Amino acid sequence: MNRKLIAAVGVAGMLMSIAACGGDDGDDGGKAGADGYKGQTLTVWAMDGSTPEGWTKDLTAAFEKKTKAKLKFETQQWNGIQQKITTSLSEDNPPDVLEVGNTQTPAYAATGGLADLSDLKEEIGGDWTKALNESSVFDGKQYAAPWYFANRVVIYNKKVWADAGITDAPKTRAEFFDALKAIDKKTDAEPIYLPGQNWYFFDGLTIGQGADLVKKEGDKYVSNLADPKVGKAMEIYKQYQSYSKAPKDKDEATPQQAEVFAKGNVGAFIGMGWEAGTAIAANKKIEKDIGYFTIPGETADSPEGVFLGGSNFAVAAGSKKQELAKEFLKLALSDKFEGALAKENGVIPNKEALQIHLAGNGAAEAAAPAAAGGGTTPLIPEWAAVENDPNPIKAYMTAVLKGKSPAAAAKQVEAEINKRLAQSS
Repeated sequence: MNRKLIAAVGVAGMLMSIAACGGDDGDDGGKAGADGYKGQTLTVWAMDGSTPEGWTKDLTAAFEKKTKAKLKFETQQWNGIQQKITTSLSEDNPPDVLEVGNTQTPAYAATGGLADLSDLKEEIGGDWTKALNESSVFDGKQYAAPWYFANRVVIYNKKVWADAGITDAPKTRAEFFDALKAIDKKTDAEPIYLPGQNWYFFDGLTIGQGADLVKKEGDKYVSNLADPKVGKAMEIYKQYQSYSKAPKDKDEATPQQAEVFAKGNVGAFIGMGWEAGTAIAANKKIEKDIGYFTIPGETADSPEGVFLGGSNFAVAAGSKKQELAKEFLKLALSDKFEGALAKENGVIPNKEALQIHLAGNGAAEAAAPAAAGGGTTPLIPEWAAVENDPNPIKAYMTAVLKGKSPAAAAKQVEAEINKRLAQSS
């Protein structure tokens, strides 16, 4: 998934440094000798913004002390990364360890480009959060390891809510709708800014309904958009959108929803934590009024389903340093370094027990409770083509918002979805 790293108010950029993949040390199969792995260099591709300075410095020192090998991070940009990784995995000297988007992982695994890490899962992954680990598994095997994640929360204007007489954050979807009604009746503010094509919020609602967007027919996948559970998710979306003046045929980036919110006359929007930083950059005065809460579900004990964006760590099948790569993963994914990354970057760690490191980060604290019940888009290589512009599911959403029934809107786009699912990955 091509997305920005979540931090409460943005992330620091890092300069891209592209060097030769793999390293130039000798090939000994990546096995330790009497002096550990002395003389070897492990190359790790990590995305821009994923490896904060303190975490990277401490991990490098710990790795080099433990293994006697050198560690080289090479920062990559999201733009064009899928093709770059695909190419590198087919070459003789790929990077040893790669950060891969969680929804992209199945496609890389399907090509045979990733090493099987089932033994590593058995050794260190017994308490990885199940929902966060699902994207690392393909055809029943562990082809990656969950690293960090993010999901959407409600970002709201405390002043608008206070003007409407609302004192507590809603714990259920019904309470949220009641709050939006109160803002509508008692203030001049737009209760919620929700454009018609905030597709990842809709995906979260389908997850909350226990719905799948595809189904298997014979040996192929086809659209499941006509499932009544998907229709129910869309009806919930439509109810939210009825409190918004946002266009029904645009997404959250057209215009940037955080910049609309920054003007101060919107009660709330559904977004990533870093979008608060976008709002503050547009209007510094709004910073004191920004609050966060978990998107509420039908009952107070179960948050709404959310789309989990994030990254996994994978080892290239063609790496000559398989054992050394696993030593890196044991450190990078340890409680110490997972906790440190969560604290420094405001991201959800791969274990629920480590969420204590998010304390004091309002956006991350709001996101964390929904992670265990979250999910992704279909974890099949064929799915990527479905989301290409123009995304037919966005067209489905707009059609429903403009009056079509979910079933009729699904019928309108299913041929296109099936055509895309039939494309070779």
